[in-house]
Amino acid sequence: MTAKIEIAGEASDELVTAMAALIPQLSKSNPPPTKAELAELIGSEASTMFVARVEGRIVGSLTLAMFRIPTGVRAWIEDVVVDDSARGHGVGEALNRAALDHAKAHGAITVELTSRPSREAANRLYQRMGFVARETNVYRYTL
Repeated sequence: MTAKIEIAGEASDELVTAMAALIPQLSKSNPPPTKAELAELIGSEASTMFVARVEGRIVGSLTLAMFRIPTGVRAWIEDVVVDDSARGHGVGEALNRAALDHAKAHGAITVELTSRPSREAANRLYQRMGFVARETNVYRYTL
């Protein structure tokens, strides 16, 4: 099972349908994005959405957020999800490698991500790829 990674260029009906299937596998508390929300994400200069295709079908996605701050270019990998049917076949790694290459090509020197401890397979993947856990406090303020 070889995944082809591409950058989403439009909020197509195919992408909307794929995200409707993928997002519930990532989050039970957040609904899948609407076509308008996907269009906003894809059109944003601060985010790049990668999709993975196997045999022409979208089976995964990852969003790379990048923005300039006074100390450089920040890059964060967010909302990585691979369809249950495609897990364990290198799709997640291919998505992450594409994002890392893109971030490096656009001036980032580090890329960060967070992953819930319960996502054991994902955490093993990130460690195998060379991501290192940081000693930091992550805070959240709910609006």
